[in-house]
Amino acid sequence: MKKVLSLLSLCLVVALVSFTTLNTKKRIVIDAGHGGHDHGAMANDINEKDIVAQISKKIFEQNDPSKVEIILLRHADDFLSLTDRVNKINELNPDLIISLHVNSSSKNELSGVEAYVSENNNHLETSRSQAEKIIKAIANDKLKLGKVKQANFTILKKSNCPAVSVELGFISNESDRKYITSEEGQNEIAANILKSIQ
Repeated sequence: MKKVLSLLSLCLVVALVSFTTLNTKKRIVIDAGHGGHDHGAMANDINEKDIVAQISKKIFEQNDPSKVEIILLRHADDFLSLTDRVNKINELNPDLIISLHVNSSSKNELSGVEAYVSENNNHLETSRSQAEKIIKAIANDKLKLGKVKQANFTILKKSNCPAVSVELGFISNESDRKYITSEEGQNEIAANILKSIQ
């Protein structure tokens, strides 16, 4: 009888540990902005939608699923409305949503990575803290560090979780564009985003 009770106790402990482990793994949704007929910013026949899709795919491929669960909101060159995106995000109930974008300006000298959070999101402080971590991780000698700013973008204010929109550089800036479209640059950005959320 004692052996049976010991075995049951062991099984219970294993089950509890397994349950706890499953519950502590972060779920992160990556939203590759734009898609389909919505090209986003453009320069030299290069589209924002393609850059962010490539980087989001690299984030997924580089991720260790035993540590973090990465869910891509857009798997192909599809158009998703902002309402569809928000509904999907809230259905998934993640620990964080990161919406990837690329900046553009008529001032070609503007460059660097920056992020946005919304003061209308109930998780503002967590969003801001995560945004700081992400842009500091991405910034390097090829992509300068920008700021975390406020914006009431739909995904930021309507997602029921911490939400960050990251501008991965300026497509209008030649140096930024070269980095964010290169295989090396995209792999580095993906790896550094993963480091910042683990």
